Amino acid sequence: MSDRIYTLPIEQTKWKVPSGNTTVFTWDYDEGNDRLLSLYEKGKAKQWNASDRIDWSIDVDLDSPDLVPDEYVPIFGSRLWDRLGTEDRQRVKQHVTSWQFSQFLHGEQGALICASKIVQTVPDMDSKFYAATQVVDEARHVEVFSRYLREKIGFAYPINRSLQALLDDTIQDNRWDLTYLGMQVLIEGLALAGFGVTRDQTREPLARALNAYVMQDEARHVAFGRLALREYYKELTSAELADREEFCVEACYLLRDRFLGEEIWEHLDLAPAEAVAHINNSEAFQLFRSLLFTRIVPTLKDIGMMGPKVTRAFAEMDVLGYQEIDLEAVMAYDEEAADAIDAQRIAQVQETIEVGTGADADA
Repeated sequence: MSDRIYTLPIEQTKWKVPSGNTTVFTWDYDEGNDRLLSLYEKGKAKQWNASDRIDWSIDVDLDSPDLVPDEYVPIFGSRLWDRLGTEDRQRVKQHVTSWQFSQFLHGEQGALICASKIVQTVPDMDSKFYAATQVVDEARHVEVFSRYLREKIGFAYPINRSLQALLDDTIQDNRWDLTYLGMQVLIEGLALAGFGVTRDQTREPLARALNAYVMQDEARHVAFGRLALREYYKELTSAELADREEFCVEACYLLRDRFLGEEIWEHLDLAPAEAVAHINNSEAFQLFRSLLFTRIVPTLKDIGMMGPKVTRAFAEMDVLGYQEIDLEAVMAYDEEAADAIDAQRIAQVQETIEVGTGADADA
């Protein structure tokens, strides 16, 4: 992307993170964890080409009222929103869309970096195999989100401060399991929930397809994190587990604040303090923010991270009930949703071919 599409110059927003990795070689090439190897096989089989699978010819009308339903604009219902005219409201929707997809993009670059770090640092070969497929997945996700922003939206936002802080913590820590925990479980888990809201609620077909296809990959990534950490955390001492619980709590508060969109209100000069205050007090936003934890809570329970600190934090956030969600059923639906969009696309292509063949025959 060129500088001109960013709301802030790149020179002001890029940053370097020291990581201090320890690269681990292993000479044990025997087959090991069957479930990890099965996930690796699935990762290889499910690779896809973004240039072919996504219909980039779809036009995205930034002036359409359907770009974002009014009720999904964070400041909807506020005095700020009520004072805006039709044209200004549409401009806010454009910036909300750009900001949302920009954060998806930045998170995917973070996942790309973390997946490559996992290949280096994880001690067993089975995990190195799967993490290598994830590197390719994450590169593709960066490709599709950057292309959507560049070709369809036309401008992008810098990374949100809360997401940047969490990426800093995740990348800097030299313990391999913290990379899994921060990225595979927490950041990817929240991203999956955010992608799901866009996939299920948007009226823009290209955004719906893009999010569905990315979710199909991400569901495997979260499963990878669960498999890798579930057994490892059984071996840790209570002090080691408490340390990781503390990391989870701090990360979840950062993630909870990630969707306030301060950068939008600052860029549009829309009384940022008033906008954030409304969003924090909005019942609709509270519900949306709690839904973002539908993947994280049951995953942390599954890997043994539902200790007293995490339990208290989730109770305060009013998301503790999500620990009973059936993760396997949710991931199966992610697969089905992507396959359904594929089937619809193929049917439309076939219909176009048949119409063309009929017209040729009539001629």
